[in-house]
Amino acid sequence: MQTKRGQSIEDASMQMIDDEIGIHYYNEKEWPIVRRIIHSTADFDFAGDNKVIFHKDAIQSGMMALKNGCSIVVDVNGVIGGLNKQNPKDFQNKIVCNISDPKIMEIAKKENKTRSQISMRSALSDIDGGIVVVGNAPTALMEVINMVKEGIVKPALIIGIPVGFICASESKEELSRLENIPFITNKGRKGGSSSASAIINALYKLVRAELSS
Repeated sequence: MQTKRGQSIEDASMQMIDDEIGIHYYNEKEWPIVRRIIHSTADFDFAGDNKVIFHKDAIQSGMMALKNGCSIVVDVNGVIGGLNKQNPKDFQNKIVCNISDPKIMEIAKKENKTRSQISMRSALSDIDGGIVVVGNAPTALMEVINMVKEGIVKPALIIGIPVGFICASESKEELSRLENIPFITNKGRKGGSSSASAIINALYKLVRAELSS
């Protein structure tokens, strides 16, 4: 819950973003998500050179999944840290992050893969029909894409916005080529846990607005 003062600061910040961006081409549900990312990062590139890209079914599918109590599988604990904790409680969404499990490290060493790859494989049952949120590790995103191509999972939504230099842009481009899986991603190297959390928080706001209308 926001205090009245906190809400007034947030509202003023959002108005500043609107004023600085001016004309944009996002629709009425896409823009609150992009604006939330900008608010979380103070980076206007997410509406510019590193613009956010939406699959045509992304928002509807993500909102429906959240309302239906889907699991949310994240690549790193930093994404969890940025979430409004009340939302998953209210909608009974299980948050899954296996990256710190010692068994994941053991398997990763044995198979010469990253922990992020193995942690995603280990969450197969939660990914299928759930929402995947990748804000840090491009290898996590690529692993989920491979799982989709193998036909072993069909997520309701993939949020792929990893930050970095090695395979970050490439993994996002690969995600954007998936035709039958809803996704939210962005162009370029920018991204990060705070951006990923912002997208989920914004989706929850859209869900609450829809339910209260």
